[in-house]
Amino acid sequence: MQKRETKLVPVMIALLLGIFFASLDNTIVSTAMPTILKDLGGYDKFVWVTSAYLVTEMAGMPIFGKLSDMYGRKRFFMLGIILFILGSILCGTANSIIQLSIYRAIQGIGGSALMPIAFSIIWDVFPVEKRGKMSGIFGAVFGLSSVLGPLIGAYITDYINWRYIFYINIPFGLLTLGLISYFYIESKNHTKQQIDWWGATTFVISIICLMFALELGGKEYAWDSVQILGLFAGFAVFLIIFLFIERKAAEPIISFSMFKYRLFAASNFVGLFYGAAFIAATIYIPIFIQFVQGGTATNSGLVLLPMMVSVSISAAFGGALANKTSYRNIMVGSVVLLLVGIICLGTLTPDTSKFQVIVYMIIVGFGVGASFSVLGMSAMHHFDNENRGSASSTNAFLRALGMTVGITVFGVIQRNVFTDKIADAFAKSGAPQNFSNINQAFTPEAAKLIPAPILTKITDVFSTSIAHTFLWTLVPVGLALISIFLMGNERLSDKEMAKSNAS
Repeated sequence: MQKRETKLVPVMIALLLGIFFASLDNTIVSTAMPTILKDLGGYDKFVWVTSAYLVTEMAGMPIFGKLSDMYGRKRFFMLGIILFILGSILCGTANSIIQLSIYRAIQGIGGSALMPIAFSIIWDVFPVEKRGKMSGIFGAVFGLSSVLGPLIGAYITDYINWRYIFYINIPFGLLTLGLISYFYIESKNHTKQQIDWWGATTFVISIICLMFALELGGKEYAWDSVQILGLFAGFAVFLIIFLFIERKAAEPIISFSMFKYRLFAASNFVGLFYGAAFIAATIYIPIFIQFVQGGTATNSGLVLLPMMVSVSISAAFGGALANKTSYRNIMVGSVVLLLVGIICLGTLTPDTSKFQVIVYMIIVGFGVGASFSVLGMSAMHHFDNENRGSASSTNAFLRALGMTVGITVFGVIQRNVFTDKIADAFAKSGAPQNFSNINQAFTPEAAKLIPAPILTKITDVFSTSIAHTFLWTLVPVGLALISIFLMGNERLSDKEMAKSNAS
């Protein structure tokens, strides 16, 4: 009987679908939330719908990555798909915000297995000369899905029903499950190891504390409240315990010995800082279009389409270049473009045309895109099959952490700048200054009630607050630049890679 072999095309389709929907569900709920709240109520708890998914997704990434190294990728990728489908079905049937939040957590657990394991499988099944090209395609899909989420969510909510933003995952999830189960024939060469349960438990608790502190701080509770300070304290305490356990564990969830490789350490820091910069552009450009230039919610989302195209081209191009030049050289070109794009966004004013905004976004897209493919490869460069899952999941986790921290930090900066400047703008006029909730101040109904001179001032101040926020984004971009120069000269086609695989 002839031994079956992995069929690369159907496996590639399955992995692409898994990455696409796991990433898509990070953002697809955002534009549907007003409609969901109308149906389910619970406005005071809506933040949990997003945070539940993010918390479980981020906490699960390193754990599933390690488990896939120990017991095989296929079983945990399939488990991730099953949990993701189950969570999607439950989300579509939710009758309250609390139910929806719990079901989103199940979705997040499934999503946490899909992304890092998919990138690891690429390196398991594709030869060295094809890994760059495939990583480029996968990076492009990841970048696209991150931006497409709000657009798809808005369309389905407006023209079908918000519950179908979850139901849409079911047929594609089943297709992914069928393709990966039948066509992916995995090597049985896996070393059975002892699971680091204490490390996993303390890690999950610390990440949950951090995520909820970032999600709830400044929204549900004040930053200096007992609840938020307690969450930050819990994060610090359990993180310290986790670090102590990992230093003693025989098979740690996150192997800190990996960070002795300069390329791995630098790649992870670049991913962390790129995540923060990318999320700022993705969030604040649609807000600028809608609130400053008077576009509709759909138009403000569509302005991201040119950036999606440039992200896709850059990710594919960056992956293809990995065989020809070093990871560092590719990322130097990437960060220069990102730097130029962010500086341009820092010049936004109410007089900036939509065409200019689109050009700026294209530049940012070219700057960010390569990171989605190159950093995944560079993080796994020095590791063999038994450690690639951990390497990939650590990189995915830190990028997601950068995005989450970026949302919070830049949100605080934008609100503070707006609040301070709006107070200064109306200090002498005696006009109302309670415009801290910009979403309410700029609804069509509210705008009609605001005199034109006052509305113009508010628009100018809001535009300034966004431009200042983009200038602050130069901080993580600058840190990414420093980290890139520390990456070294390795490239995908190095003989050193072959030695690594043989070891």
